[in-house]
Amino acid sequence: MKRVILIVLDSLGVGALKDAEKYGDKGANTLGHIMKVNPDLNIPNLRKMGIFNIEGLKNEDIIKDKIEKKAIGSFGRLAEKSKGKDTITGHWEIAGIYTEVPFKTYPDGFPKDFIKEYEKAIGMEVLGNLAASGTEIIKELGPEHEKTGKPIVYTSADSVFQIAANTEVIPLDKLYHICEIARKMLVGDVACGRVIARPYILKDGERIRTSDRRDYAVSPSGKTVLDNIKEKGKTVYAIGKISDIFNGMGVTKSVHTENNMDGVDKTIDALKENFEGLIFTNLVDFDSKYGHRRDPEGYGRCIEEFDLRLPEIMSLMKDDDTLILCADHGNDPIHSGWDHTREHVPVLVYGEQIKAGVDIKTRNSFADIGATIAEILQVNKTEIGESFLDHIKK
Repeated sequence: MKRVILIVLDSLGVGALKDAEKYGDKGANTLGHIMKVNPDLNIPNLRKMGIFNIEGLKNEDIIKDKIEKKAIGSFGRLAEKSKGKDTITGHWEIAGIYTEVPFKTYPDGFPKDFIKEYEKAIGMEVLGNLAASGTEIIKELGPEHEKTGKPIVYTSADSVFQIAANTEVIPLDKLYHICEIARKMLVGDVACGRVIARPYILKDGERIRTSDRRDYAVSPSGKTVLDNIKEKGKTVYAIGKISDIFNGMGVTKSVHTENNMDGVDKTIDALKENFEGLIFTNLVDFDSKYGHRRDPEGYGRCIEEFDLRLPEIMSLMKDDDTLILCADHGNDPIHSGWDHTREHVPVLVYGEQIKAGVDIKTRNSFADIGATIAEILQVNKTEIGESFLDHIKK
């Protein structure tokens, strides 16, 4: 039985790409800046895997004394070949798809004509229709929403149409339904990468987003390594928002998660099952709770919490299992604004059949991960990406 456990540490970038300035992200470095705010960050297991040995990090003054001389895994960083810095672009490229034209964004809100059509389709007016932080907009417009019943529509620097609602005002089923209507309408001239349901509750006077978020993404523009694995009769076990990101394409089994630790729990549950194929997990808290909210201290604690769980994952791995950790973009918590940053992402690889201490340096595409997974699982390779298995296999 051969399995790959691929865990996306959502937004844990490791330094700006060469073209980051075009995206307003010059100097961004998610992990590097987290380290400057949290110099005593306690992540011994990630350190053992070689995270501080990665190009672009190892030369940072705050990190020089944390380089692991006897790393237990192989390590490196990947540049994003696709245009953009959003969730879909990053995950799709990991899986072998190049995005030439970035998904359309709406910094001034969606066209008024579209909003009128949407309001007619759902039978109610909406509030907002502007680019905003999700936590801030429910503070600002929550009272009016709760008084009038009108859902809150907003977007960000990503290609997203987000609908926030208090579940006491708009029940989950209805919120999901109006999201599905938006998904069907957001095509052509008003194309949009994702529609996201953003439910919240009112507790002790505070508006708190719940774990019942749901993403409605466009289908991938081509075949991914997930499709190739599924076509060979192997399992693609999607954990967290993975199935949503790929619109279910190439997925054979999926489970949603409440938070990072629930994501780790469900990854562990998957490891206890017997199958050949891919466990593909997204841990979204790094991004949604701390990157977007520009909270470097909280981001640091979140990394520490994950690090504590790594030994559990490793202890359940079989001799021919391979663990790969990576990210899908950056979200520097000390950067201006509240959106993603265009950065390199780390890649850490561990397993009984993986060499220790190999530096694969900087590679040209996130898709090298998908190509490597395809080679490990002996399925058809993706259209883009070059496997690095020859460099790291014992």
